Amino acid sequence: MALDLVSNTADHSFEPRDPAFPRAYKVAPPVDLSSLTLFTKGQPYEAFAQMREHAPVCWNTEADGPGFWALTRYEDVRTVELDPETYSSQKGGININYGRPEKRHPLLFSAAMNTMICLDAPYHMPLRREHMAYFTPSYVKALKDRVDAKVAALLDAMEAKGRHHDMVEAFSAELPLYTLCEMLGVDEADRPKLVNWMHYLEIAAFTLQEKSKSGEIDYAFFGKFVQNVLEMFDYGQTVLKARRVNPRNDLLSAIANARIDGELLADEYLDGSWLLIVFAGNDTTRNSLSGTMKLLTEFPDQKARLLADPDLMPNLVHEAIRMVSPVIYMRRTATRDAELSSQKIAAGEKVVMYYGAANRDPSEFAYPDRFDVTRANAKDHIAFGLGPHVCLGQRVANMQLESAYRQILARFPNIRWTGEIEIAPNNFVHAISKLGIDLG
Repeated sequence: MALDLVSNTADHSFEPRDPAFPRAYKVAPPVDLSSLTLFTKGQPYEAFAQMREHAPVCWNTEADGPGFWALTRYEDVRTVELDPETYSSQKGGININYGRPEKRHPLLFSAAMNTMICLDAPYHMPLRREHMAYFTPSYVKALKDRVDAKVAALLDAMEAKGRHHDMVEAFSAELPLYTLCEMLGVDEADRPKLVNWMHYLEIAAFTLQEKSKSGEIDYAFFGKFVQNVLEMFDYGQTVLKARRVNPRNDLLSAIANARIDGELLADEYLDGSWLLIVFAGNDTTRNSLSGTMKLLTEFPDQKARLLADPDLMPNLVHEAIRMVSPVIYMRRTATRDAELSSQKIAAGEKVVMYYGAANRDPSEFAYPDRFDVTRANAKDHIAFGLGPHVCLGQRVANMQLESAYRQILARFPNIRWTGEIEIAPNNFVHAISKLGIDLG
């Protein structure tokens, strides 16, 4: 059977509804998890803790959607991740922000749906294997020298400009962009465009949904948003199709020449591949870098431990990602009736896995809100997911974080977060758009 477009086949019901089975926990979420602006204050860890204790499978209604079961326990998230036959990515997509047709950008919607991350068996793994050569331990090891050099160059540039910086602009946005472009084979002159496109992608849902509710649309900004989205996809189509004619030894060529059932990917899947790699390969590492700086300032005793024992750096990476959890959630759709933590879930209902909640589950991580660079099971975090959809780029992300913080703390042991922070209105990723730092 040929691969149809997910955008054509997925369940896109929008009308709010009650769950089919009685609620096992008679508690509503203390916050509206579908809100985009809620997350501008950071992830709602106190609300997650309340839900984990009193309603670990908690029904969250949506104004523009059918509602979903919010999962906050580590074990429930793990169960869903490891059972893709019961909990499908392809049946309804992995995001809660697709929106009604009148509030969508058609090209963004199509690309967000028609992508590897939204595919189930039998299509997901063959497409995933086409990418794997660029995420192996040997490839990442070979990439590390270039990343180390880029970290040093970025720190040189920061030092030359004085003590005070926006870490996102000066460092966190630049390093993953460089690494991604090295893997993709993006020409040097084109790389700044990706930073600009990332800005618009992070606020896409807010621009299309939240602003339209209040009528507060800045039409000049909206025009720039639409233009940048078109430019991003036009660029992606151009370079991917060029790689079909003249392939190189890079990730873009692997994506462009990937086949499913012997057929090259349709244009819609090329758009989806381009969106996924630009967003996932860039955004999560950027936010982990900034989030780690914030943690090291909030927990100076842990920073002191790292300065005294740099061999703790690999564990710092695991613990920081556990605490930051840069991807806030993934959504699945039940393919059959199921049960989680005594709550019956009906076929067709949505479940949303909150990674930040799972990664602070005290049944798995003792004193979960404590940043502990010596934590024995820090590597057991599930910020990258589990099972067949586990993040392909986790080795690359871990390598960049370790390289960055080894050099940052060696050169600037007194570096600190100033308290200045801005977080974009996005409930899918923890999008730190500004972070003030003092090099000390």
